[in-house]
Amino acid sequence: MIELDKVLLLADGENITVGTPVIDGARVTAKSLGEPKGEKITVYTYKAKARFRKKSGHRQIHTRLMIDKILKPGEAVEVVKKPRRTRKKAVVEPSAEEVKEVNESGS
Repeated sequence: MIELDKVLLLADGENITVGTPVIDGARVTAKSLGEPKGEKITVYTYKAKARFRKKSGHRQIHTRLMIDKILKPGEAVEVVKKPRRTRKKAVVEPSAEEVKEVNESGS
């Protein structure tokens, strides 16, 4: 979960709020969907009169975001806590002697 706090403009139907330069208190919560690569850019380098030529390429990495909520100034974020992982208690098996003692005392 990513929280972006530099909001430049809020539009809610007819109400439009423009920041100077940002809107204080407004936030956007987003979720990252991965980092795919863009299209390949080919770069040529050469030096005149020197028989030097070099071809190289580059693919820029972009981050894809999915917007979850747009919060106006003063609105609170609903915090969803994940349940804590608890360790399972080890089950101790009684020994054969303890079982025998219990059976004898109970009969």
